[in-house]
Amino acid sequence: MPLTRDEDIRDLLAKTRTIAMIGASDRPDRDSNHVMAFLQGQGYRVLPVNPQITGEHIHGEFVWRDLSQLGDPIDLVDIFRRPAAAGEAVDQAIAAGARAVWMQLGVVNEAAAARAEAAGLKVVMDRCPAIEIPRLGVTPVGV
Repeated sequence: MPLTRDEDIRDLLAKTRTIAMIGASDRPDRDSNHVMAFLQGQGYRVLPVNPQITGEHIHGEFVWRDLSQLGDPIDLVDIFRRPAAAGEAVDQAIAAGARAVWMQLGVVNEAAAARAEAAGLKVVMDRCPAIEIPRLGVTPVGV
C-alpha cells in the first residue's frame, strides 16, 4: 500500500539523499525543472534521467538515458511520466535497486505500485515532494 501517512512520508524524505528524476526537463517552463531546482536547493542530489536529452545538463547535473547508467545508489526515483508510462520507470527503479519510488501529482499506477512494493520499495503516488517537504517541515539527513 502506498505511503499516505505524514509521518511515513516525512521519514522517507528525511532519509533520502540521492534522487533520480525520470522525465526531468531542461525547459524552464516545465514542472520537473522547477521541482529539480527546488530539491537541489533543499540539499538533495538530483540525477536527471531523460533519453530525449541524454548528455545535456540540467541545473549542473548530467542527464542520463536510464537508471541503469547511474552507478550511484538511488534512494528515491521521482517519476514525471504519464501514468501508463510509470510502470516502465518503476521497473527500472526495481532493477537499479532504488529504495523508493515517488509518482508525481496526477500519476497513479496501481499495478506498478504493487510491483514496487513486492520488490521491497516504498511507494508514494499522486504527490509532489516540492509540496510535501515544506508542508511537513522536512530536513534531509546530513543537511
